Amino acid sequence: MRKIGVFLLVLIFAACNIKKERNPIIVNYPNTKKVDTVDTYFGTEVKDPYRWLEDDRSTETEAWVKAQNKTTFGYLDRIPFRDDLKNRLEKLWNYEKLGSPFKEGDYTYFYKNDGLQNQYVVYRKKDEGEEEVFLDPNTFSEDGTTSLMGLSFTKDGSKAAYLISEGGSDWRKGIVIHTQTKEIVEDTLVDIKFSSISWKGNDGFFYSSYDKPKGSELSAKTDQHKLYYHKLGTPQIEDQVVFGGTSKQKHRYVGGYVSEDERYLFISASTSTSGNKLYLKDLMDPAAKLVTVLDDTESDTSVIENVGTKLYLVTNRNAPNKKIVVTDATNPVPENWKDFIPETENVLTAGTGGGYFFTEYMVDAISKVLQYDYEGTLIREVELPGVGSAGGFGGKKEDREFYFSFTNYNTPGSSYKYNVKTGKYSQYWKPEIDFDPSDYESKQVFYASKDGTRVPMIITYKKGIERNGKNPTILYGYGGFNISLTPYFSIVNAIWMEQGGVYAVPNLRGGGEYGKKWHIAGTKMKKQNVFDDFIAAAEYLIDNNYTSKEYLAIRGGSNGGLLVGATMTQRPDLMQVALPAVGVLDMLRYHTFTAGAGWAYDYGTAEESKEMFAYLKGYSPLHNIKEGTKYPATLITTGDHDDRVVPAHSFKFSAELQEKQIGKNPTLIRIETNAGHGAGTPVSKTIEQYADIFGFTLYNMGFEELPNQTVLKEFKD
Repeated sequence: MRKIGVFLLVLIFAACNIKKERNPIIVNYPNTKKVDTVDTYFGTEVKDPYRWLEDDRSTETEAWVKAQNKTTFGYLDRIPFRDDLKNRLEKLWNYEKLGSPFKEGDYTYFYKNDGLQNQYVVYRKKDEGEEEVFLDPNTFSEDGTTSLMGLSFTKDGSKAAYLISEGGSDWRKGIVIHTQTKEIVEDTLVDIKFSSISWKGNDGFFYSSYDKPKGSELSAKTDQHKLYYHKLGTPQIEDQVVFGGTSKQKHRYVGGYVSEDERYLFISASTSTSGNKLYLKDLMDPAAKLVTVLDDTESDTSVIENVGTKLYLVTNRNAPNKKIVVTDATNPVPENWKDFIPETENVLTAGTGGGYFFTEYMVDAISKVLQYDYEGTLIREVELPGVGSAGGFGGKKEDREFYFSFTNYNTPGSSYKYNVKTGKYSQYWKPEIDFDPSDYESKQVFYASKDGTRVPMIITYKKGIERNGKNPTILYGYGGFNISLTPYFSIVNAIWMEQGGVYAVPNLRGGGEYGKKWHIAGTKMKKQNVFDDFIAAAEYLIDNNYTSKEYLAIRGGSNGGLLVGATMTQRPDLMQVALPAVGVLDMLRYHTFTAGAGWAYDYGTAEESKEMFAYLKGYSPLHNIKEGTKYPATLITTGDHDDRVVPAHSFKFSAELQEKQIGKNPTLIRIETNAGHGAGTPVSKTIEQYADIFGFTLYNMGFEELPNQTVLKEFKD
C-alpha cells in the first residue's frame, strides 16, 4: 500500500467524515399479521401477537421471510458503496490461510484455504513428501453450505470419522473412511448432535445425540442427550446406549471421551451450559461398571491426562479461576483430590503434550503460557511472539514438537513450531496478506461500570486517527456463558479499521475473563450488570472522543444479540446503529426451543418464580419495545436453519420493532437462507453478509461514499 503523509490522511478522512444531507431511502415494510395469543405468568398476562412466526415449517412464515428479504435487499441494493465493500472484502480475503499442523499415524495433517474457497480443505503429507488433499468439503455440496464440523482419527491413524453439517444445522452426519486409501468404510451415521467422535481402538467410537424430536427438527425441544457406542460394521440402530438412556441419567448435554492410552472412558453429564457430573469406565475390563468421580454439577471438571490409574483433572471446584488436581482412578472422589498446579489470580486453560503440562492464563484477557513437568515443577514461561492470544499448546505424549498459533486484533494469525525440550520455537507459517499490522494499534483501557466495577476494553484503530468524536465505531460484546473474548485477527474488522473505523471489545461480566465469579456476576438476576457494562463502554468511547452517538454502532451475536437487543431498548439514544445477530430476544420463551432450556444457568426461566419472571420480562428485548420510540437504525441478521437460537426470536423482534419504531431510521431483518447459527457458513455468504452489514452501518452514519477513498483507489488500481 502506498504511503501518504499523516497530515494529508487526516485531511482526507476529516473531509469524508462530513455528513451530507440526502433523502433517506423510504422503506415500506411488509404487513405482519397479529394474532390474539396470550400467556399468563403468575397472574400477569403477556401478549404474543407474532407467535405464529415460531412455526418454521408453515407456508405463511416462508412467505413472510421472502417478503422481509425483498424489502431488506431492496434497501441494501441502494447503498452506493456496498459493491465497493464487497469487492474490497473479496480482495483482502483472498490470501492463503493455514491451520496449525497435527500428526496422525504416518501423516501430518493441516487445514488450508487457498483464499476464497467456501470451506477449508484438509491436506496431509508424509515426512518431506508432497502434500495431498485428504478431505475437500467444497465438494460436499454445490453451494458450499455443507461443511466439515469434526474429524477424529484412530490412535494408529488408520481410520478417521468425520462429521458434516448441512445448511448450518447442529444436526450432523458421520462418515468413516480408511485414511490410506480414503475409501469409505461406513456411510452414513445420522442425527448426531452436540458431539465429537472418540475412538475405542479401531473397532468403533463413542458419539452423542438426542432422539429426533416430534415436530420441527429445527425448533422442537431436545433435552435428553445420550452417549452411544457404534461398532464398525453394524447398523446404527444397534448402537449401544452407554449413558443417558434412563430417567435417572437424563441430562441435556452428555459427552464421552477416551484417554490417550485408551484405558478409560470419561463421561461428562450436564443439565445446563455450566457445571457437570463426571464418571469413568475402565475399558480394559469388559465387566467394569461406571465409577463416579463427581455426582453434582457444582463445578466444571474434566480429566486431561492419566498415567496408569493416576488422573489429572482441571476443575473450578473450590477454585473459581481453575486449578489442576491429581487423584487415583480407584477412588477418584473430590475428598481424595490433591492440588497439582494450584489456583492463581488468573484464569487457567490447560493442555498436555510431549510429556509436559501447559497452562495458559488470561491476564486481563491476554495470554500467558507456563510449562510444567509431571512432578508439577515449573520448567519455563513461554515467551510469546507478542501481546495477544496464543492457542494450541498441546499434543500427543510422544510428540517432541508441536505447533501453536498467535494472533491479536491487528496481527493476522501465524503458526509456530515449538520444541518441548528446549522451549525454543520458530515461525512455521505467516500469512501473505494485503494488510500492514504496523499501521494499526490496540490499546487496552479500563473503565468504571454503573456500580463502579472495573471493566477492561481493547480499542483498535489505524494509527493517526483524530479523536474528534467522528470516527465510525463498532462496539462488540458478548458477556455470557463463561466465554472469554480474547484478541484475535478478523479480516472483516481489518476492512472496518482500514476505512478509519474504530473497533472496541469490552470484557463484560458474564464472560470468563476473570473466572467463575466474573461469570456469575452476569447471570440470572444479575444479568443487568452485563448491559450496564456495555452501556458504560459506549459512554467511555463517547466521553473520550473516540466517537459520538451519531457514529456508534453496537454489535453482538447469539447471547451477544441479546446484549444488543437489551441495550438498544434500554438506551435507544446512545447509538446510531444496532446490529443484533442470531440473538436470544424472547426471554420468556427461549427455553422452549431446541436445547434452549440448558441456558437457564445463565438466564433463569419465566416459570422459575414470580421474581425471575418479572426480572426477565424487565429486560427481554422483545417485551421492551415501546410504542412511539425512536430506535437506532437496526439490521437484524439470522439464518432460516438456525436450530440453536431459532430465527423466531429475530422474526418476532423485527415485527414488533417495525410496528412501533418512529422516525426515519430503518428497521430491517436480513435472513440468510440455508444457513444456521454461523459455524460453517461459506466464505461467499460471509463476504456478502459483511458487505451488507458494514454498508448499512456506514450509510446510516451519514456516509455517501466510503470514508477512506485512498485505500479504495489503491485497491482498484
